[in-house]
Amino acid sequence: MASDPTPATSGGSAFAATYRHWHETKLAKAKQRRASFTTVSGVAVDPLYTPHDLADIDAAHDIGFPGEFPYTRGIHPTMYRGKLWTMRQFAGFGTARETNERFRYLLHEGQTGLSVAFDLPTLMGRDSDDPLSTGEVGRCGVAIDSLEDMRRLFDGIPLSGVTTSMTISSPAPVALALYLAVAEEQGVALAQLGGTMQTDILKEFIAQNEYVFPPRPSMRLVRDMLVFCTAHMPRWNPISISGYHIREAGSTAVQELAFTLADGMEYVRLGLDAGLDVDDFAPRLSFFFNAHIDFFEEIAKYRAARRIWAHVMRERFGARDSRSWLMRFHAQTAGCSLTAQQPENNVTRTALEALSAVLGGAQSLHTNAMDEVLALPTERAARIALRTQQIIAYETGVANTVDPLGGSYFVEALTTQMEREAYEYFRRIDEQGGVIVALENGYLQSEIAAAAFDHQRAVESGDRVLVGVNQFGSSGESQIPILAIDPALERAQRAAVQSLRARRDNLRCSAALEALSEMARGNGNVMPALVAAVKAYATEGEIMEVLASVFGRHREPAWV
Repeated sequence: MASDPTPATSGGSAFAATYRHWHETKLAKAKQRRASFTTVSGVAVDPLYTPHDLADIDAAHDIGFPGEFPYTRGIHPTMYRGKLWTMRQFAGFGTARETNERFRYLLHEGQTGLSVAFDLPTLMGRDSDDPLSTGEVGRCGVAIDSLEDMRRLFDGIPLSGVTTSMTISSPAPVALALYLAVAEEQGVALAQLGGTMQTDILKEFIAQNEYVFPPRPSMRLVRDMLVFCTAHMPRWNPISISGYHIREAGSTAVQELAFTLADGMEYVRLGLDAGLDVDDFAPRLSFFFNAHIDFFEEIAKYRAARRIWAHVMRERFGARDSRSWLMRFHAQTAGCSLTAQQPENNVTRTALEALSAVLGGAQSLHTNAMDEVLALPTERAARIALRTQQIIAYETGVANTVDPLGGSYFVEALTTQMEREAYEYFRRIDEQGGVIVALENGYLQSEIAAAAFDHQRAVESGDRVLVGVNQFGSSGESQIPILAIDPALERAQRAAVQSLRARRDNLRCSAALEALSEMARGNGNVMPALVAAVKAYATEGEIMEVLASVFGRHREPAWV
């Protein structure tokens, strides 16, 4: 590394001699702060990076050019000179009616794609009037129980003219079925629909814990969605492989990188085992990464991810279509980096994190609002978060050239280091029998827990500075207005789902649920039966209960 006073002569003997002289006469005698010079993930950072750090890197083979294998510098030749990233603000609260109003507001303010945040009962497959839903309905997202709710959510928004991202995993097939039913009512063909369903059940078991069924039947449902979308929805991304929640659970950047791509490989195997050709579905797989606070580490992470995925898809899975080699990703700024203390500081954090995602080549981006550590964002805070993206795009000039940090000694060295460490994690996971075995035995969860513990210990000791938290506090902490969810919305949503059950054709609904149960007990694709059930106004909770009666409910064991 650069701290070695005798670098290789890759830059010529003259460079080596000059470097040695500088090291001995300047660096060795210079004053340095008493600080831990590491990334937020604990990777040691040298005081200087030089051509010596790139001695093992082949510029043509490892870095290359944007739009060419291995895509280290970006998946398109012109990147943002051709098209800016999609500005997709995560939104959802209360009932479908309130969220529909927020969607319209954001589209009016310049947002270019919709991203649906569901409330916890919806994410867990429970109806709003379920006793376990009490107090959570509409709190952290929008409550969606039935086709009536999904219809209201997109009222006045033509689905043929907007792409929609839905962040939901275990009930993802149900949410997709509801969306398809609304599209049919609008007269929009399946082939016209563009968007993304998260569907990443593996990261739920690894990090977020919003699962319902055990891992293996859960993967069967993912398989059915993947097969269905491959056959009927060429513009739809059926799985968004998510490192975001792995990082929010406390992982390092390398763990986020490695575990996310390992999950991606597991989904590729799933598609192959279902009889699909890799080039028929791999181009529609997308990724979702966390844009954390360590600026250069995040940029290196994205660049390493593209390079790894390109090699894995071409060499391990034999993909022939170059579109299958592309790692397209959405980024969201880090919720876990936000602080309740001095929340205005979060605007700065979010801006820097968003900039790292842009310099790292993201295809779409969500910027967190400054108040999201306290509540769902107010309209004003959401607008500031969106304006942050627009300022980066239109005022800073960073979108004028492709991969402007490419060739940086530090960035290239860090990219390569993260790539090597990710491959080491792949080796360990493969030794255990793959991702599913590694999550069933608790290995992945334990790795994240250890990293989270180390980070928290560094914060509490003061080794890792959090401005306004463990340093630079102020006696008069400012208060900012936060969004309050009216409890009346929960009562109204509970009444609405009960009214639906009383008004619908219950014989038709029961028949549709029985047909779904029969399909789940077999090996056929459940998606057509799910669409029929939601069109018969079966609720999400009823559908998930039918599936649970076949698959069972997962209970995570206690890890030692």
